[in-house]
Amino acid sequence: MRPSEVAKCPTRTRAMRRRSPASITAMSRLAVPIFLRETDVKELLTMDVTLAALEAAFREWAAGRASNQPRRRVAAGAVLATMSAALPSKGLMGFKAYTHGKSGARFWLCLFDAADGRPRAVIEADWLGRMRTGATSGLATKYLAPAQASVLTIIGAGTQSLTQVLAVAAVRPLREVRVFSRTSAHRDALVTELRNVLPGTIAIQPAGSLREAVDGAGILTTVTPAAQPIFPGEWLQAGQHLNVCGSNYPDRREIDSRVVSRADLLVADDVEAARLEAGDLLLAEREGQLNWGRVHSLRDVVAGSAGGRQASDVSLFKSVGLAIEDVAAGAAVLELARERGAGQQLPD
Repeated sequence: MRPSEVAKCPTRTRAMRRRSPASITAMSRLAVPIFLRETDVKELLTMDVTLAALEAAFREWAAGRASNQPRRRVAAGAVLATMSAALPSKGLMGFKAYTHGKSGARFWLCLFDAADGRPRAVIEADWLGRMRTGATSGLATKYLAPAQASVLTIIGAGTQSLTQVLAVAAVRPLREVRVFSRTSAHRDALVTELRNVLPGTIAIQPAGSLREAVDGAGILTTVTPAAQPIFPGEWLQAGQHLNVCGSNYPDRREIDSRVVSRADLLVADDVEAARLEAGDLLLAEREGQLNWGRVHSLRDVVAGSAGGRQASDVSLFKSVGLAIEDVAAGAAVLELARERGAGQQLPD
């Protein structure tokens, strides 16, 4: 194009002509949807980033500016679960869909522009889901556990356990982590992994018995496939905080009604979702040990309108997993991916 022709172009066109190729590429990348694989998510998403993203999302939700839809399931041999949320501060809305069946489980997060609905990202979301589940417990621990709690017991040594420990370690000055699993090989593998990733100042101990694991621990996190209570409520001690994360089915539970009735402070990631699928609480209600008026949503605790504990109180956090957690973590990953040029471009 000759200089005289450039002069005839609109101002916006001339400005774009002057931009460097790199800046044009960066602008284009913001508008083009991208695909992020598990490897991308693992490279980009840290626990500190996830905690910050979820805390901001819960505050936005408490202020009435974000929204969340509970999980829905359909079954036809395999099971398909879907859940959705909108996070206007990030300009995004999205849904997570996952399946599980004989061939295993698969997790996907799809993000869309909140203003015009155009696709923004498709993300493989297994690791993202583990990180946001751990971070939700970490956030609950930050606001509910005693400030100087230094001993964490993790009950269960499956795929969700590592991120549960990483999240609590990010919000409390841990000096000891106790690991209990009914499968000793899983317990020992998690002990080894934690020793490799946590500071050497934190002692990682395999617990020989469940009673040994529970006794004297300031923070207890359960993340098991159990359908029945794994320890009796009589074992609880004053001042303990529990994160109960293993089940999101209404007929399964990791804790008994005595644990629920002993809790001075009861919090769910969302009361509406908990009333649909938190068996730990629903079964306690059925047994006459729970009044839902006692249960607070985590967003209200984070925003400061609920919560507060005495040193001797037992606090209980029940997690079922929410789409707003996925969308918040996904928004953080997407932002980092754009900054670093990660992922594969998709057609719009």
